[in-house]
Amino acid sequence: MGSQTTASVRLAYPVALREHQDTILVSFPDVPEALTEGQTTSEALEEAGDCLVAALGGYVQGDRGVPKPSPAHGAPVVELSPIVTAKIALYHAMRDQRVDRTALAERLRVAENMISRLLDLDHRSHIDQIADALDALGKHLVVGVHTAA
Repeated sequence: MGSQTTASVRLAYPVALREHQDTILVSFPDVPEALTEGQTTSEALEEAGDCLVAALGGYVQGDRGVPKPSPAHGAPVVELSPIVTAKIALYHAMRDQRVDRTALAERLRVAENMISRLLDLDHRSHIDQIADALDALGKHLVVGVHTAA
């Protein structure tokens, strides 16, 4: 059996909250494009998730490196969903190996637009399709369950 390296990825981005007039402003130190607001802290944090996904989707669509989250140091965080995390892992694997959408589509024997959908953070892809794409890049998707804190 060959050696295995398992890297656990949890994409939880720290949030900066600031009161401004009658709203709570939300920003992400690691993703300056992600800005939103809410009337209450809970509403602002709820809006922050969609805002973060949209901003990170812009990085993927622009073929730019997706920023890694910095340590929270007690700040609130917005954690990406497992499907979005898997899509970003696929995007990273493609960039690391310099495999474009066309090449990955050829490896999987699918249309290139399917790869585009797999990389679209807002598209409701099937996790098994992302796992297959990662397998084609020599990666293996592992799902874990941990006791909540």
